[in-house]
Amino acid sequence: MSKPLVSAQGECAIEGSTRQPAAPWALAGLALSMLLPSLDTSIANTSLPLLAKAFDAPFQQVQWVVLAYLLAITTLIVGAGRLGDLVGRRRLLLVGIFCFTFASMLCGVSGQLWVLIAARAEQGLGAAIMLALTIASVSEAVPRDRIGRAMGLLGTMSAIGTALGPSLGGVLAAAFGWPAIFLVNVPLGVLAFVLVSRHMPRERTADKPASAGFDPLGTVLLAVALAAYALAMTLGHGKFGALNLALLLAAVAGAALFAYAQTQVAAPLIRLSMLRDGDLSAG
Repeated sequence: MSKPLVSAQGECAIEGSTRQPAAPWALAGLALSMLLPSLDTSIANTSLPLLAKAFDAPFQQVQWVVLAYLLAITTLIVGAGRLGDLVGRRRLLLVGIFCFTFASMLCGVSGQLWVLIAARAEQGLGAAIMLALTIASVSEAVPRDRIGRAMGLLGTMSAIGTALGPSLGGVLAAAFGWPAIFLVNVPLGVLAFVLVSRHMPRERTADKPASAGFDPLGTVLLAVALAAYALAMTLGHGKFGALNLALLLAAVAGAALFAYAQTQVAAPLIRLSMLRDGDLSAG
């Protein structure tokens, strides 16, 4: 009778000794997954004049190198979070890291402006997945008593990435040319992929909500509303004209339709009833 007991205790000890040391490496993978998309929100900003010269294109076209990335994040981040709940956060996070890293490589080897803009949109898709699921995966990567500390680290990495982007982009572009501002993501993205794939624990089927479902209509309406608002605030060459007003009205209409749609589906993208909580709605 003692042999199975000793064996079970030994297995528990081995399991505890192998899982606990992996937590710092898993957190390192999540930290990189937060740093990289934050870095790329601003890394290309100071290089836009250089890109305009390299592609012999007007600044109004080159600015889409930044806008395509930001629009993709803005419109897809909520849907990415919901999709992660359905298919598994670890699995979708790996897809996002791969998408971001591969798109970064495409950006660096782009020979035409439209290819660069399309690759930046794909990069934004990967970034939306990474930003949404990195925070959501913290509880699976570290013990419960360290979640607050881990969240603080991820917030710091986000702030560092956003602040470091313009200066790092300027240095890389000046020293190695504009492709370097995108190619720098490739080795870091590969490292993040390896860390997450090797050290993030796999989700159990029981962890997924039984009544989970995806809301395609709500996802589309929210994406349209957010895209219309973002475009209304960025187009017009510094002037708020008829196009900006039309886009702003489209954003308001899209938001209203989205709110109505969320009350009509069984598995809404955002449960508006949660806003009845005073603390949550105030935030």
